[in-house]
Amino acid sequence: MTTIQNQTFDAERALYGSRDLLVKDCFFDGPADGESAFKECADVQAERCFFNLRYPFWHDHGLVIRDSEMTELCRAALWYSDHIEITDTKLHGIKALRECADVKMRGCDIVSPEFGWSVRGLEMEDCGAESEYFMMRSSGLRFVNVRMKGKYSFQYIEDAVFERCVFDTKDAFWHAKNVVVRDSVVKGEYLAWYCENVTFENCKIIGTQPLCYCRGLKLINCGMEGCDLAFERSEVQADITTPVLSIKNPLSGRILVPAVGEIIRDIPGADGEVVVTGRHPCPCSQASA
Repeated sequence: MTTIQNQTFDAERALYGSRDLLVKDCFFDGPADGESAFKECADVQAERCFFNLRYPFWHDHGLVIRDSEMTELCRAALWYSDHIEITDTKLHGIKALRECADVKMRGCDIVSPEFGWSVRGLEMEDCGAESEYFMMRSSGLRFVNVRMKGKYSFQYIEDAVFERCVFDTKDAFWHAKNVVVRDSVVKGEYLAWYCENVTFENCKIIGTQPLCYCRGLKLINCGMEGCDLAFERSEVQADITTPVLSIKNPLSGRILVPAVGEIIRDIPGADGEVVVTGRHPCPCSQASA
């Protein structure tokens, strides 16, 4: 393996097509403003590097990136690449990960609109993220202890498991399929509309009008806060541990809830069963249809 250390690169395609390369303490920055530093490379390791130029890792196979920084000017940093490990790294440019496969991330700080589109196979652990349209149309996701803030996250994803996560995000999980969210907090408006085969287990769900137009929806031992007009036109099996402001027109299934401010049924065919167990008093106010 060739080692390059303590150098600065700003030329177009500075290390194009490199193989078996270790790059340490290098800067990708400068007046030439060149793009695509590592395009078409394989088996590259970057340690303690600074990336301030566009499109550094495209069409690469076998990447390890450690203790590095990709700035706001490092746009579209990783596209069309596979077998990637990123640890303890800042990814602060827009569209930082797209059309990639077999990715592992740990201890990273992500500030990147449109992050993670059409990714196949991503393991993320102990990371923080700020993004819009986070992980759209991606599949094979495994997230552990990830904190995410933004809008429109996890739309159209498939085959995903999330554990011990905190998501503060509007319109999350729309059209998601085959997803499990476990031991997590999900806060935001209009959660998981049009989803299919999605399960929330031991979760806290916060926000208005959650879980509507769903199929194969399950809630296992979940609490709900500030949730009104929930489960509209959904097929649902739910065991809820806290009072709910209102439940509207569940199509089928069974909802167990300790108390509910209002059960709204104003369309034909809304035959989902709502069982009020009375295990807790209901502090909630009435909600209107």
